[in-house]
Amino acid sequence: MSIPREDLPVTERHDVYPAIDPQPHFDNQTYRDKVVLITGSSRGIGQEIALFYAKSGAIVVLVARQQDTLDEVKNAIAKDVPAATIATFVADVKNTKEVQAAVEGAVEKFGKLDIVFANAGKGNEWKKPFTECDPDDWWSTMEVNVRGVYNAAHYSLPHLDKTGGYFIITSSVGAQMRRPFGSAYELSKHTLGRLNEFIKIEHPQVKSMAVHPGGILTKLADLVPEIHKYLVDTLQLPAATMLQLTSGKYDWFSGRFVSANWDLAEVEGKYKEKILAEEALVSRLAIPA
Repeated sequence: MSIPREDLPVTERHDVYPAIDPQPHFDNQTYRDKVVLITGSSRGIGQEIALFYAKSGAIVVLVARQQDTLDEVKNAIAKDVPAATIATFVADVKNTKEVQAAVEGAVEKFGKLDIVFANAGKGNEWKKPFTECDPDDWWSTMEVNVRGVYNAAHYSLPHLDKTGGYFIITSSVGAQMRRPFGSAYELSKHTLGRLNEFIKIEHPQVKSMAVHPGGILTKLADLVPEIHKYLVDTLQLPAATMLQLTSGKYDWFSGRFVSANWDLAEVEGKYKEKILAEEALVSRLAIPA
């Protein structure tokens, strides 16, 4: 799914397009010596983001719950990028101590953090009211999606302050919707939008964005078959978008919601001044004129 066109009428993208072409980053090794940590990097969007940064010269730190899946991703990236520097840390993002150990382990090993992707997430079936759902499973979605991002932010932001780095939250178009039976997922993603805004206020040296990665048929999306018809975007779309968002060109998005489906060049050319003047793309009550 994508943001309704009437909300931000720009070209809707579903795959890599000229304004986010990653090849210049690959060719020029734009992210050489940058340390990039990615939670939820054992498959799907997280794995593709890791690959794109490795191909752009970055030192990549993979974080997920199981060592065997981390090793699979590490080996796959190394096969594609033999010279890549890759480290792995096992951590459940809900576990404060494990996230702390992963972040501090990465800093101890490489000396700094430049970019952190809080990508780990959880979905649930959208079949019945939340009062008929297992309350522990409902809350588990909130814990992974909110506490997991909070934990990553809590321990990485002090290091990102030092480098003037980036903290990127994997959000969702669901953050802006209220679909029946989707309360755990959509509420958790909506909450992340506000957390993103607090990061900008409390850590102004860091560029923080809540990014909808597009509609992608990931393992998480398997739980909601009724939306599969909307999931037509490639994994390369969010990966290429992230390279652009952390390149310095789009720092003005900091503290805001961004969709990978939006043509970034059009958004900048047509709406940047208005977005900044009206403090748009944030969560707030709006009163019709």
